[in-house]
Amino acid sequence: MALFGNAHTVNPAKAQNDYARLFGNGEQVYGAYVLIRDTILLTDRRMIFIDKQGITGKKTEYHSVPYKSISHFAVETAGHFDMDAELKIWISGSPTPIEKTFTKGVDIYEVQAILTQFVAR
Repeated sequence: MALFGNAHTVNPAKAQNDYARLFGNGEQVYGAYVLIRDTILLTDRRMIFIDKQGITGKKTEYHSVPYKSISHFAVETAGHFDMDAELKIWISGSPTPIEKTFTKGVDIYEVQAILTQFVAR
């Protein structure tokens, strides 16, 4: 599954409130990023990819990836000519990574720190 687009940061407390129905008891959002119409949430339990579908975006797919299923991940920082940072996440049993592109305004080191905190458990 490859999902492409540029992401920007959203206040985790706002995402916690906006998507409250998605979370288990006590689950907390640590990072939230919005692509053009889609959203990535990093909670203390899993990553959630929220994919708005169709022309109107009324149909939505919620793809949940528990941290324990992430075998490894890679971060590529922005450069002088390539202004975007990239995140690749490999899920156990899948040879193709999930790929996300983050705009210069997102601290990719923060994303990596959140993943490291929860994937290493």
